[in-house]
Parts: sequence; structure tokens; C-alpha cells
Amino acid sequence: MIILKSSREIERMRVSCRIVAEVLAFLKEQVLPGITTNDLDALAAHAAKKHKAKAAFKGYMSYPSSLCCSPNEQVVHGIPNSTPLKNGDILSLDFGILYDDFYGDAAITVPVGVVNESVQSLLKVTEESLHQGIMKAIPGARLSDISFAIQKYVETRGFSVVREFVGHGIGRSLHEEPQIPNFGLPGKGVKLKPGMVFAIEPMINEKSHEVEILNDGWTVVTKDGGYSAHFEHTVAITENGPDILTQII
Repeated sequence: MIILKSSREIERMRVSCRIVAEVLAFLKEQVLPGITTNDLDALAAHAAKKHKAKAAFKGYMSYPSSLCCSPNEQVVHGIPNSTPLKNGDILSLDFGILYDDFYGDAAITVPVGVVNESVQSLLKVTEESLHQGIMKAIPGARLSDISFAIQKYVETRGFSVVREFVGHGIGRSLHEEPQIPNFGLPGKGVKLKPGMVFAIEPMINEKSHEVEILNDGWTVVTKDGGYSAHFEHTVAITENGPDILTQII
């Protein structure tokens, strides 16, 4: 069942989402060669505490950290560690919080130092594919219109869409219905209505779409070792179109 949010509930979610956006913006500035993902996780945990919010991921199904940190070939759910990042890496930062009974969730992928042109293109295409999907989050559209817009944008630019992991509804629970794939035919699935709130999150691979999970039970990596990028926004569907709650204006 998809839970519709009232305008008042969406405004409460906006507060949660703004905290997430501000923390990610701060973390982005800290991503430099030599820093470790443990360092970034500690900064994220401190920021959540400072805002009197609960880090959403820590303890969720036994996930051990406040921040998901997925470098290079890691797609999502990477666990922070003590390995220093180096020039030419990329790093996905996925962060969520619970504040005033509502969740916010977002992700960015950032370069570490200087990255090559093909990796820059991967980052740019992945972020833009998110916005292509968001533009379809309008009343009267179908859920798969979001999915199709993302897939079409990505594949026409030579990259591939991860199929095993998807976006989701969000609200009083971190993961609500519906699931939102980043691929599929248009015109399928539920009709979108004002009050729906989605975490839309394309995960895009440099090479093949195939992935696997490491022995830690969490870390998802590309099977071929190619780089992967991940961007996510929490988005409310309104009468006036999509409202990006995790965007700093």
C-alpha cells in the first residue's frame, strides 16, 4: 500500500530532508585524498547528533554505520573502513536520518581529487538521469515513466542501469511501497498522485549492469570491476509537479 502524505507531513519531511542535504554538502567538501571513510562516517554521525536526529542506517537490519560509503566499483551499501581514499577514486555517500517521526534519504557520488574524463561522464550522466526521472514524477503519470526516463537517458550514453537495487517510497518508514526500478517500459505501474513521496536513486555502472554482494552481506560491487555511481533525492509529488525535498535551494 502506498501511503499518501498530507501537505503538513510533507513539510515535516522537508525538515528531515534538508538536514540530510546539508550533511551531504558538508561531507562532499571533506572528500579529499588521504581521508578515510571511517572519518566521514564519524562526521556524519556527529552531524546527525548535532541536529538531534537519528542516523537512519545505523542498526537498520544490522548495518553497522551511519553512512554508506561506496568507492569505485562498489555500487551501494559499502561499509566505512580505515583505507585512505586516493586521487582518482570516486565515492558514493548515501545518508539518511529520522527526525520528528519522518525520514529523509539522499545520495551523491563525488570525485576524489582529479578523475579522468570517462569517470567525469559517468558522474554527470548518473546525476542527470536522476533529474530525468524526477521530471516524470507528476500527477497522472505512471510509476514506470520514471524508470523508463532514467534507463533511456543512461543507455543512450553508453552506461548501464543496475537492476537488482531500486528506489522506494519513504515517510514514517525508511522503505515504503512502491519499489521504483531504474529501468522498464513506460506507462506501467500505479498512477502517480499528489502526496506520494519517493526516494528516486539511479545506480549506474560504467560497464555491465551485473553486480554481486560481497561476503560482508552488504557491499554491492560491479562484477566486472567497472566504476559505479549513485545519486538520490527524496521527492514529493504535488499538484504543481515534483518537489525535491533534499535539494538545497
